[in-house]
Amino acid sequence: MPTQRRKSFLHRHSLSLVSAIILLIWIALYIRSNPTTHWGSFFGNAIADWTGLLVTVLATKYFYEVGSAESRRPPHRWLKPLWKILQYHSLTIFLAASGVGWIWLFAKSDPTSKWGTVISNIVSEWTQIAGLVLLTKSLLESHSKESRR
Repeated sequence: MPTQRRKSFLHRHSLSLVSAIILLIWIALYIRSNPTTHWGSFFGNAIADWTGLLVTVLATKYFYEVGSAESRRPPHRWLKPLWKILQYHSLTIFLAASGVGWIWLFAKSDPTSKWGTVISNIVSEWTQIAGLVLLTKSLLESHSKESRR
């Protein structure tokens, strides 16, 4: 039986790395663009979308939400009750805490400014991700791979 080589760091993390690079490209393009043009508006919206994609990839890799089809199962079953609750709901806790940070930043920014519109889109993206995690705990969709239990 042949031995399997361990995959390289780049291979194991290629989705998050490429997503981060694409996000950085959108940010660079937005910095150089006029947000009142179609392209500028597109780049700003792409920042929020790709931030959401990157956080979905990374957060579902490291955090858990028991019962959500969007989350893996937690590895440790013998934790003390408080730690177990924190671990079992760490994805929702992370999204809520970071979401409060984005909401605070949006509240402090000018919503009509170049970056204020991007932050408002990120707040919207965060609520969508948190909603998806929470809704998939109890709701199903026929013929969806994530809805099969």
